[in-house]
Amino acid sequence: MTTPALLFLDVDGPLIPFGGNGGAGAAAAPYPTYPPAPPASVSPLLARLDPAQGPRLAALPYELVWATTWEDDANAWVAPRLGLPPLPLVRWPDDGPGPAAGLHWKTAALVAWADGQPFAWVDDEIGAADRDWVTAHHPGRALLHRVNPGRGLTDADYETLAAWAR
Repeated sequence: MTTPALLFLDVDGPLIPFGGNGGAGAAAAPYPTYPPAPPASVSPLLARLDPAQGPRLAALPYELVWATTWEDDANAWVAPRLGLPPLPLVRWPDDGPGPAAGLHWKTAALVAWADGQPFAWVDDEIGAADRDWVTAHHPGRALLHRVNPGRGLTDADYETLAAWAR
């Protein structure tokens, strides 16, 4: 039996859409609140999570992994709201290739975490330098999928992820 590909998930942007046109500083569109409302002390943005995303993510043929600055809060607040179990979490190193190398600061850490295993990465900040670096430094298959942060994950994004996994 083969191990499924990893799916590295960012929270802000892909799962918590920012609304507006998706550009920096875009005004947030009103979102329904899905009970129970999270405490404002954690993040008022949690009210933007759509619980329907959880079953859709769980149905994908991947091993889900948090790749977010939410870190442990992703399992404490995001996963339960989406109906997901606690997920593995990428811990971010304090050093490594970053903006000076033209890379997103997560890129090298995700490649190291994958350790050659196929992976897809869903984020709203992926660029060409990240794709080039992964191609040069990761021996396995990889899909770096940029999500529009104004909309978050859409039907088209799920179709892309499912097709790549096949």
